[in-house]
Amino acid sequence: MNALTTTRLPYHAYNQNVARQMACLTEIVQLNPVLKKVFDQAPDLGLESYYVGAGCIAQSVWNYVSGFPADRGISDIDFVYYDPNLSYDKENEVIVRVQALYRGIPIQMDVKNQARVHLWYERHFGYPIEPYGSVEAAINTWPTTATAVGIRRHADGEWHVYAPYGLNDLFGLIVRPNKTQITKEIYERKTARWAQIWPQLTIIPW
Repeated sequence: MNALTTTRLPYHAYNQNVARQMACLTEIVQLNPVLKKVFDQAPDLGLESYYVGAGCIAQSVWNYVSGFPADRGISDIDFVYYDPNLSYDKENEVIVRVQALYRGIPIQMDVKNQARVHLWYERHFGYPIEPYGSVEAAINTWPTTATAVGIRRHADGEWHVYAPYGLNDLFGLIVRPNKTQITKEIYERKTARWAQIWPQLTIIPW
């Protein structure tokens, strides 16, 4: 049997090479049955520029390393994609399709066209941002280095991982602020919640 699935070594992928870290990451997310279903079925949507990412990925790893149930603390699954069509109706079509595909899963799907984020960001967070030019550009701004990661699985089984700040903080249980876009208040609010659920985290102050 694969050692990754038979033992929980706290830092089995920490300070390892990128290939080892990516292999561990894709295996761990498949141990979360909800995420496995999401990755297995996502190609049916026919979207090219999309990722499943952020908290649901990082938290699956934190749960695995900490020996917790796979879905502990995961409040939603971020499904992000990029379509230059800025129509809300067009985005809503995708939202409806994703919700229909994953009807019945126990975690909420949060579906967003990253091309439209600048249209509502100021209203939600209190300050404006520039439009993103790609879904990868959006991931570059996500609140922490550990959660700035997106994954998709192609129909042929090949994995694609985008992690602009690497995977070492993720596997080291290190939460470090990515100050590209978020505020100190947002960071501290998120990390306060995370510290209660995953006490093994090392949270780097703002």
